[in-house]
Amino acid sequence: MRHHGETSPPAAANAPGATVSGTAASPAPVQSDWATLHRLLPYLWQYKWRVIAAIVFMVGAKFANVGVPILLKTLVDAMSLKPGDPAALLVVPVGLLVAYGALRLSTSLFTELRELVFAKATQGAARSIALQTFEHLHALSLRFHLERQTGGMTRDIERGVRGIESLISFTLFNVVATLVEVVLVLSVLAIKFDAWFAWITLAALALYILFTVLVTEWRTQFRREANEFDSAAHSKAVDSLLNYETVKYFNNEGFEARRYDESLERLRRARLKSQTTLSLLNTGQQLIIAVGLVAMLWRATQGVVDGRMTLGDLVMVNAFMIQLYIPLNFLGVIYREIKQSLTDLDKMFTLMDKEREVADAPGAQSLAGLDQPTVRFEDVVFAYDAKGGRTILQGISFEIPAGKTVAVVGPSGSGKSTLARLLFRFYDIQQGRITIAGQEIRSVTQASVRQAIGIVPQDTVLFNDTVAYNIAYGRPGATQDEIESAARAARIHDFIASTPKGYATMVGERGLKLSGGEKQRVAIARTLLKNPPILIFDEATSALDSANERAIQAELQGVAQNKTTLVIAHRLSTVVDAHEILVMDAGRIIERGTHAQLLALGGRYASMWSLQQSDAAA
Repeated sequence: MRHHGETSPPAAANAPGATVSGTAASPAPVQSDWATLHRLLPYLWQYKWRVIAAIVFMVGAKFANVGVPILLKTLVDAMSLKPGDPAALLVVPVGLLVAYGALRLSTSLFTELRELVFAKATQGAARSIALQTFEHLHALSLRFHLERQTGGMTRDIERGVRGIESLISFTLFNVVATLVEVVLVLSVLAIKFDAWFAWITLAALALYILFTVLVTEWRTQFRREANEFDSAAHSKAVDSLLNYETVKYFNNEGFEARRYDESLERLRRARLKSQTTLSLLNTGQQLIIAVGLVAMLWRATQGVVDGRMTLGDLVMVNAFMIQLYIPLNFLGVIYREIKQSLTDLDKMFTLMDKEREVADAPGAQSLAGLDQPTVRFEDVVFAYDAKGGRTILQGISFEIPAGKTVAVVGPSGSGKSTLARLLFRFYDIQQGRITIAGQEIRSVTQASVRQAIGIVPQDTVLFNDTVAYNIAYGRPGATQDEIESAARAARIHDFIASTPKGYATMVGERGLKLSGGEKQRVAIARTLLKNPPILIFDEATSALDSANERAIQAELQGVAQNKTTLVIAHRLSTVVDAHEILVMDAGRIIERGTHAQLLALGGRYASMWSLQQSDAAA
């Protein structure tokens, strides 16, 4: 959470736009734990005063905690008074109850103050990283999102955000706090008794930590493997549920269940390996603790027998060991959680490190001159795979004059829809130029280009929200009257008004509660609401019946008046009024002209028109 007076973390290599590549990024290597921690620190340092205050409270709690055994030693030694001594009435009740209670209260009070002060820093860092990851994912190219597995990616982000909170809490308030307490205890033992107490404690701690680190490092591979299988299983489940209707169409519920079960079985085996090695770790840790504790108590008992130590000293040593080994009992768990959190956080940082295939040029300005937004494709060559893949567009050149309509027709796979993707700059072309109002789109900001263009796509995908929300997505902040006006223009207002909840009707996942035609009319309404100077209609009426198509086609023609419009169509009847029609085949323009000119030419367009007219008549 960012508040006034708190600065953003410094720009890092993972910031959007920091790296630009002409190809998709290769998988990033797993970073070292220190590198991951180093990347996390700037987010925490936004709240440096809270971090410092939390550390002060943590140290205060440990001083109070270490003071408890020292107080117990004093009280036990003071109990050597003779029966009936008046001092006993003063020493025992007042000393024990007040001092002991005050130290215990101080420990709890400092701990709670630490948690209270540091909560804002923890939650703020988690929020900043999650938001930056989300923004970066939206900044990545369409190629990345076509190749991604949504379920696994969202799981990585979810675990990464959760890992931030665990990592900060465990690292700072468990590991560092335990180290502070160890230093304090070793100092007291070395000063008050012989060095053997400090050496035994130190040796036990060192052996315990070494064993824990080595075994946990070995175990990390099984945890990472389990995470990968967990993400894979989650991805398969999400993908299957998103394609619910397809599964039903082909009666493949059993097949999907088997695929999911195979992933769950791999996950089960990985988790069993993790649990087995955990038992080994716990057993070894308890053995080291037991040996160290016995050695310390044997040394203290010998000291009491020899008269070098008092009973109070024995109690203090025992209390110190208990206080040290209680957190050590959890050190293995804490270390595992830290390693797991680092692994999860590294996965999220890896997403943030994905290179942006399409990025704004340094110093790019916003698109200008939109009062006359002429669009030009100049000798454009493009292949989705720049490394020798099939060339989709082969030297395409055409112009859409400002305020005019150009239509593109041709068979499937000829490259029609690719024109729209390139105009939105979802990909960068390999050769040629694409300009709007005389400015090459690679030299201006992507946001300004996309703001200037509105599209009705062939495949309409809606958000799982209300009809009003999906229409208003064309221009967030639009009034209800403006939303309804756009719906009327798209011929969907009457349908919406007839539903029980009206514009508050939920459309379902990806808009599945609506028919294809209804979804397409919502898409038309939100584009009409956006009201941009450049329009793209990519098979905008393909899902509509003939009556609605004619009505909406008239609306679209009215909307397209004085706008620069690109129409991508399969039905030639929808483009007869275009100022120019381009006929594409295999990535080339093979014919161009008006409807009448192309019919008179008697070429490919004329044959397509004749075929469609025959189908309509039949």
